Amino acid sequence: MSALKQIAKDTLLKGKNYVYHKEQNQEAKRMQNLVENETGKLSTKNKNLCIEYALDIFGHKKYAPWLMSYCVFSHEFKEGWIPDNYYGEYVVSKLKGDYGKICDRSPVISKLLKDNNSTDLGYYINQLFLDTNNKIFDSKSFRDLIFQHHDRIVFKVENSLQGKGIYFFDKQTFNLKKIQSLGNGVFQKFIKQHPFFNKFNDSAVATIRLTSVCKDNGDVEVRAGYFRFGRTNDTHVISSRQMRIPIDITKGTLWNKQLAFYPKSEFTKKLPDNDIDFPGMKLPFFDKCISEIKKKHSLIPFIRCIGWDIIVDENEEVVIIELNGGHNGITFNEMVQGPCFTGLNWENLRH
Repeated sequence: MSALKQIAKDTLLKGKNYVYHKEQNQEAKRMQNLVENETGKLSTKNKNLCIEYALDIFGHKKYAPWLMSYCVFSHEFKEGWIPDNYYGEYVVSKLKGDYGKICDRSPVISKLLKDNNSTDLGYYINQLFLDTNNKIFDSKSFRDLIFQHHDRIVFKVENSLQGKGIYFFDKQTFNLKKIQSLGNGVFQKFIKQHPFFNKFNDSAVATIRLTSVCKDNGDVEVRAGYFRFGRTNDTHVISSRQMRIPIDITKGTLWNKQLAFYPKSEFTKKLPDNDIDFPGMKLPFFDKCISEIKKKHSLIPFIRCIGWDIIVDENEEVVIIELNGGHNGITFNEMVQGPCFTGLNWENLRH
């Protein structure tokens, strides 16, 4: 019986694996088609190079579609690219595992990061209202606590993704039944961003997405980054509406190419809501952002690759908005500026 159960389990896993790669490759093909409509078809030579590289380095041609989507944008093949389906299958599972989920648990991660500039005010966890020291409060006392020094607060549902599950309250609109129906989450201060970011959108707090890695020797490096901001009248950055501009992380400037990207990676030379001449603009206190991310990642080195959403506030402090410790996005940076993750030995994780 145990052998039959194992066969059934293996069959189920193979089925899930097939669906995963199918969905991944459909998305890679979508991105390839999108870019081809703007820049022309992927050459036969580069297509063959992508297939050969997928077979030689990653062991299967199912990893070729993501390489093709990167290659068509660059107009050349580059060794070192990481296909997103390979990243999810091997990098996430072997260099993060269940520990990556810690990033979604605000009461835990804030303690691990020892973040003195944390925006956390308290938590609603498993039907308990808690302050940042995990002291339990009744609902009325908790309401008084979080609005003691703040007129407006943010509630983020645990495991919320892509800008969903974010709610804004003031003392009058704060609704206990609403909170309890939403489930576990974190209450945070409302961030007032540095004036630089208001040029792009003054109604929604922008984010700087930095991707850091912890190497085998413990060194932390920031390998990729982009600036993302909301559209007119958005209350916060929503993935389905966001605009993105790559960051030159060596200089702390917005990409010097006249390109910004819509949510599905369509690109434009002109921003849709303003006429900012953005190429080469220097991000404020970017060196401080890099230094802070390196310091924080070194406290949780066992999560080997993290996507950090941060911003510089009006007091010139680096504020961590959230961490992405699971299957964080790498495709945008790999396509536009990659390869971003060379020298990390990731290609050998399948062995």
